[in-house]
Amino acid sequence: MGALEIKENIHWVGAVDWNIRDFHGYSTYKGTTYNAFLAMDEKITLFDTVKKPFLQEMLHNIKQLTDPARIDYIVVNHVELDHSGCLPEMVELIKPAKIFCSPMGEKAIQSHFHPRGWPLEVVKSGDTLSLGKKTVHFLETRMLHWPDSMFSYIPADKLLISSDAFGQHWSTSERFNDEVDEAELLSHAAKYYANILMIFSPNVQKLLQTVREMKLDIDMIAPDHGLIWRKNPQQIIDAYARWSNAETREKAVVVYDTMWQSTAKMARAICQGLQREGVSFKVMDLKVNHRSDIITEILDAKGVLFGSPTLNNGMLPTMADVLTYLKGLRPKNKVGAAFGSFGWSGEAVKHITGFMEEMGIELVDPGIKIKNVPTHEDLQQCFELGVKVGRAIKG
Repeated sequence: MGALEIKENIHWVGAVDWNIRDFHGYSTYKGTTYNAFLAMDEKITLFDTVKKPFLQEMLHNIKQLTDPARIDYIVVNHVELDHSGCLPEMVELIKPAKIFCSPMGEKAIQSHFHPRGWPLEVVKSGDTLSLGKKTVHFLETRMLHWPDSMFSYIPADKLLISSDAFGQHWSTSERFNDEVDEAELLSHAAKYYANILMIFSPNVQKLLQTVREMKLDIDMIAPDHGLIWRKNPQQIIDAYARWSNAETREKAVVVYDTMWQSTAKMARAICQGLQREGVSFKVMDLKVNHRSDIITEILDAKGVLFGSPTLNNGMLPTMADVLTYLKGLRPKNKVGAAFGSFGWSGEAVKHITGFMEEMGIELVDPGIKIKNVPTHEDLQQCFELGVKVGRAIKG
């Protein structure tokens, strides 16, 4: 991918990672991008860098525009290594006059790179930087999703360089949102929010309020991952408002694993009950669905049901994995129940229920456990659980 002008004298110079398939336990089955931006002004300025293995690709893009040694400033919006991995090499190569970062960014740079003599300059919310014709306004966005995160806003271009907010893990030959399928793009954006930012939803709400109060005029949002929002960027802002407010719809996600198909039969019977109530549902077998895709479906679901047979007085490891992952993301505004089969003890339902209680999921039933293979009467009980959850979803 070559350098691409996104606004007058502002260019994308990042890299596309077609092959990455895992990002901290998040399935990136369609790759990602590491977006960096170069402003060609009186002070040539690079906004973020790329993951270290992609240094040469970024340099190749920069060299299409200028000699890298002519770069005056580097702005570090986020110190996570997929955006700063080659920062030491770039500092050594270009010897920038200044490196701008947030107060927490300075601490992160110190602890990641242990620099000596770097010209670090700390900026806070409200601070500005003149590049010549363009001026950069800085806005700290702590815990979105690291303490050091910040935005760079360029009023002359109505451009928000948004670091890890509003992004997607998706590798494409296209660079702008209006060049790809909108539904697929929003699905990747939802997955990104669900797996990375859901836990920080209160911070997202505060940020959106701050942006409204500042009355920022934005007609392009350039995140550090994925497509740039060129057409109607308000749509992703509105989506973040919905997701951070834990808005749900009449939908349930039934997540289960099974040994000898007994728990799977219970899951299907529960779904029949949900269907009776007219509730949309997704059935997700843990053997074939990745945890990050399950979390994405849970994002806008009002109901969640988890099922596992008992193994060694507990639940199957796959269920423990997804519940631990979900608990860390702190979902809100959910109802649900647990279910499972057992041979001689049956503690799985109790343990699943404990996880759900810790997450604040409203339990509409104490849970169902069935010994060995379910009978017709057992499956009718599961059907009724689906009806009960469906009615709770519909309120």
